Amino acid sequence: MLLISLNGFLILCCSHLVSCRYAAPIKVDIEYTKGNQPNKNPEVKRGLVIGRMPIMLRSRRCVLSGKDEAELSKLGECPLDPGGYFVVKGTEKVILIQEQLSKNRIIIDTDSKGRVTASVTSSTHETKSKTVFFMDKDKIYLQLNQFSKPIPIMVIMKAMGMESDQEIVQMVGRDPRYGGLLLPSIQECASERIYTQQQALDYLDGKVGSSNSARAGNRKEGLAKAILLDVFLANVPVFRGNFRPRCVYAAVMLRRMLDAILNTDTFDDKDYVGNKRLELSGQLVSLLFEDLFKSMNAFALELVNRAYEHASRSSPLDFIHYIKQDFITHGLEKAISTGNWDLKRFKMHRKGVSQVVSRLSYIAALGHMTRISPQFEKTRKVSGPRALQPSQWGMLCPCDTPEGEGCGLTKNLALMTHVTTDEEEGPLISLCHSLGVEDLGLLSGEELHAPGSFLVIFNGLILGKHRQPQRFASAMRKLRRCGKIGEFVSIFVNEKQHCVYVASDGGRVCRPLVIADKGISRIKEHHMKELRDGVRTFDDFLRDGLVEYLDVNEENNALIALYECVNDMDDSEDDIKKSCITHIEIEPLTLLGVCAGLIPFPHHNQSPRNTYQCAMGKQAMGNIAYNQLCRADTLLYLLVYPQRPLLTTKTIELIGYDKLGAGQNATVAVMSYSGYDIEDAIVMNKSSLDRGFGRCIAMKKYSVLKEIYGNGTSDRIVRPRKDKDNQRMQILDGDGIAAPGEIIRNNDIYVNKETPINTRDKTGGPMGLKDEDYKRTPAVYKGPEGETTVIDRVILCSDTNDKLCIKFIIRHTRRPEVGDKFSSRHGQKGVCGTIVQQEDFPFSERGICPDLIMNPHGFPSRMTIGKMIELLGGKAGVSCGRFHYGSAFGEPSGNADKVEDISYTLVKHGFSYSGKDFIYSGITGYPLQAYIFMGPIYYQKLKHMVLDKMHARASGPRVMLTRQPTEGRSRDGGLRLGEMERDCLIAYGASMLIFERLMLSSDPYQVQVCRKCGLLGYYNHKLKTAFCSMCKNGENISTMKLPYACKLLFQELQSMNVVPRLKLVEA
Repeated sequence: MLLISLNGFLILCCSHLVSCRYAAPIKVDIEYTKGNQPNKNPEVKRGLVIGRMPIMLRSRRCVLSGKDEAELSKLGECPLDPGGYFVVKGTEKVILIQEQLSKNRIIIDTDSKGRVTASVTSSTHETKSKTVFFMDKDKIYLQLNQFSKPIPIMVIMKAMGMESDQEIVQMVGRDPRYGGLLLPSIQECASERIYTQQQALDYLDGKVGSSNSARAGNRKEGLAKAILLDVFLANVPVFRGNFRPRCVYAAVMLRRMLDAILNTDTFDDKDYVGNKRLELSGQLVSLLFEDLFKSMNAFALELVNRAYEHASRSSPLDFIHYIKQDFITHGLEKAISTGNWDLKRFKMHRKGVSQVVSRLSYIAALGHMTRISPQFEKTRKVSGPRALQPSQWGMLCPCDTPEGEGCGLTKNLALMTHVTTDEEEGPLISLCHSLGVEDLGLLSGEELHAPGSFLVIFNGLILGKHRQPQRFASAMRKLRRCGKIGEFVSIFVNEKQHCVYVASDGGRVCRPLVIADKGISRIKEHHMKELRDGVRTFDDFLRDGLVEYLDVNEENNALIALYECVNDMDDSEDDIKKSCITHIEIEPLTLLGVCAGLIPFPHHNQSPRNTYQCAMGKQAMGNIAYNQLCRADTLLYLLVYPQRPLLTTKTIELIGYDKLGAGQNATVAVMSYSGYDIEDAIVMNKSSLDRGFGRCIAMKKYSVLKEIYGNGTSDRIVRPRKDKDNQRMQILDGDGIAAPGEIIRNNDIYVNKETPINTRDKTGGPMGLKDEDYKRTPAVYKGPEGETTVIDRVILCSDTNDKLCIKFIIRHTRRPEVGDKFSSRHGQKGVCGTIVQQEDFPFSERGICPDLIMNPHGFPSRMTIGKMIELLGGKAGVSCGRFHYGSAFGEPSGNADKVEDISYTLVKHGFSYSGKDFIYSGITGYPLQAYIFMGPIYYQKLKHMVLDKMHARASGPRVMLTRQPTEGRSRDGGLRLGEMERDCLIAYGASMLIFERLMLSSDPYQVQVCRKCGLLGYYNHKLKTAFCSMCKNGENISTMKLPYACKLLFQELQSMNVVPRLKLVEA
C-alpha cells in the first residue's frame, strides 16, 4: 500500500535560491511476522517513510496547484510560470517527452537485407521481448533471442498444437495465393520429418541458445515450451497452457505479412505518428520508482537474512531497522539530476532524459516543456524520420525544430495536443463483447476470415471478430460522446486490413475537434454565449458531445473541414462533400506550437524563415517571470524596457507572452544608408539607444563555499585591512564579504577567505588554530575590463551538507553596440552595423525619425511577406489605437487582419495605403527621390553580444607541459594557426612568416645538440660549458633553436626506447 503524503514542504521560492529539493515523503504500511513466533498475528506498522518523491511543479500534488494569482504572488511564485519541471539539488530539471515505437502492435517492414519482416515488441509487466517473423528465400522463419538460429514458422505452429497443415492454411486465409506462398514453409517442415506437437517441441529443444541452457542446467527438454509460454508473443495471454489465442495472433501476423508481399502499399510506416507513443515524465519516474522499490526490498531482505545468522535468540530482530531510508530518494534524485535512466531490470539505458530548464526567456522555458526527444541518435544521416509527416498535422508543430543535426528529429507539440494516459482495460473488453464481438476461442480459422467480418483488435490484443464493423464503431463513438467510456478511447476502422482497432493505451497524441453533422457544427451561438458568461467550461463541451478528442488513427476515418460550411453553395458535388464532413477544426492556428505562435502572418512567409524564428525566439532577451529579480540563476539576461508587440496573435494572448514580452517595437525604415548595412546589418539611431532601446541587464551568479574539512577545521572569512596597499579590498564590508550596491572591478576581492594549511591531520588545542596556520585564498572577481559591474545582492544560505554558501549576483547594464545581434519575428537576423547620430538620420514629414534602418535586399530572396504586413499592421495599429492580429491562417475567421482593411485604416489616418512615407535626408535636408516603406516592427535583442565573444591577445599565459599558448577565450588563449592555414602559407611560399607563426610566436626553445651522437645535451651555467651526457664530453656541441614541443617529443620517445638523432649541417 503506497501513499504519497504532502506535508513537510519547503516553500518553493526558497528552493529556487537555495540548493535543495522539492519532494514529498512516500509513506507505506508494512506487515511482517517475527521469525521466532510464526503463528502469531503479523505486526503492522503504519505510515513508515521509505523515501522522498520529487514533485513536479503545478501538478495535482504540488502546493501551487489550483491557486489564483494573489495566492501565488504571496508564495513568491510567478502565475505565468508553466510548471512541468522538478526542483532537484537546487536546479530546475525538465524530463523531456520521449518518443518511441508503440508496443504490442504488429509492424510490417523490410529489414536491412530487404527481407519482409513482421515484428511485435511485446511489453507486459513480467517480460519484455521482441518477436520477428521474416521471409528468406520464400520460406518464413521466426527469430527470437532465446533461439540460437531462425526457426521455420510451421514448426512453431505445430509446437503450439496446430498439427494439421490444412488448419494452418485456413487460419491464414483460404485465398490460393496465400497457400502458394506458404507452400515452401510447409515443405521444409515436412522435410525435417516434423508432424506432431511432441516432435516439434523436441526439435525446438535442440535449437535453444547456449546462454539459456546454462541457467537451466543440462535439462534441455521442456525449455522450448517455457519459451513459447513466456517469451514468444508475450503480450497475448495464455490460460492453462491453451495456445489457441497465440496461434491466431501468429496467423494474423502471417496474413499481414503475405498481404504486404502481394500488395506493397500495405507496409507500415515507422515514422507515421499513429505508430508512435510519447512517454511523459510520469511513466519514466514510475518505472524508475518500481526499479528502486524492488531493489530496496531485495536489499532489506538480504540484510535481514544476514542478521538472522548472527542474531542472538533473546533479542528479537526488528525488520524496520533494515529498510534503508534514503535508497529511493538518492536513486530518484541522481537519475533526474544527471538524466541517466539506467534500469537493468527493464533493460533501459538512456542518457539525457532530463535537462536543465532553459531560462533565457519565457518562451524558451515554455518551449522546453513541449519538446519531444527522439528515440535514436542524431548522428545517422537518415531522411525518413526527419521528413515532415502529413500525420503530424495538428499534433506536432511543423515549424519548431532545430537546424542542423537534430533537424526533424527533435519536435515540439502543437498548441492543443493532448497526450493520453493508460485507462483500465477490463470494462472496455467486456463492453466490446456485449456490443457483438464474437470471442476468438469459439471461432474456427474458416470463420475468422469470412468475407464482410472484421477482426476487433484492442490495444494489440485480438478480441474476436464483428460482422458489422461500422455499426460497432458508431456505437462505441456514441458511448464515448455520452461520456460512458473515457474520452480518449479511439476507434479506428481499417478497411484495407479488415480490422477495427480500439485503443486506450497511454502515449497516443490526440487533439480536440468540433463534431459536425453533415458539415454543420454542433456548437451553436447559445453555447458560445454560455462559454463567454463563464457558465460552461471545456469539459462541458466534451460531456455534451459537442467536442471530442481524435487521435491520429481515428482522424483517418473522419473528414475534417477547416471552417464551417456556408449554406449558399448549391452544387450537387459540394452537397455530397458537405454531407460527408464529420468534424470541424476548432481554430487553424492551433496546428502551430508555442514558439511558432509568436510569428505574425506565418502563412505569408517562406517556411524555413519560420523555423529560424522558432530557434531565435528562444534566445531573445526579455522578462522571464514576475519573480525574476528574486531568482538566483547562473546567468540571467533581462531587457530593461520590454514591450508587448503591436501586431499580436491569438497564441501570444493564450500563453501570456504579452505580459512577459521579449522585444521592443522599433520604427523601421526600409532603405539603404551608409553602406554599413550590407548583408543584413542594421543601422541604429543613437538617440533611440540613449532613450533605452535594446538596453539590457546581464546578471551573473558567483558562489563561494565555506568548506568544512575532515579533521574538523574549516575555512574562515576575515575582516579586511583597508589601507593604501589593499586597493583590491575596498568593496568589502566589516565581515569580509562584499557589500551589495558596490561597483566591482576586475581583480577585486569579493570574499576575504582563508583556508587552514593542514586539512588532513587532527590539530590539537582547544583554542583552535592560530593565524599563521591559515593561508589566504580570497575569491577574486574576473570580469570585462573597463565595464561598470555592480553587486546586485548577496545571499547567505547553507547548502545540503550544512556548509555556509555565499552567493553574489552581479549586475551589468549593457547598451547595444556595434556587433550585437538583433532579429525581427520572421527569421531576419542581423547585427548592428553602425550607430548614427539622430541629426544625420532621415525623417518623415511628420518629424518621425526611424530607430533602425534595414537594407531592402533582405526581402527579395527571403520572401518574408509577413514582415511587410507586420509593418503595415503595426503602423495602422499606432494610428488608430488598436492591437491588430496576425494569427496563422486567421483571415477567414477574423483572427488576422486583411491587408485591404489595414490599408483602409492607413488611408483614413492620412498615410499612404502602401505604408510608404515621404522622407527628407538628414544629411542634405532635401527630400529623397523615392518614397520609403516605414513603420513599427517588433525587434528582439538576442543573447549573442560582442562583449561576451570579443577576444584578442598578444603574449599571455602558456601551458606548463608544452609551453605553448593556452586555448580558449576563458583562459585568455592564443589564436591558433591550424593545419589548413599552414598549408596556405606553404603554398604562398612565405617561409619566414610560417617560421615566425609556428615557432617564434609559440614556443621557441634553445637546445644543445651533440654533433657526434645527435642527442640533446645540456648547458652547465656554473662552468659556462655545454655537455653531452652520452659522449661524456662537451667538445662537439652546437646550439640551435627548435620548438619546445619538438624537444618534448624527443624526450618522450627516448623514454620509450626510441632514439631520435639530429643530423646537423653547417649553415
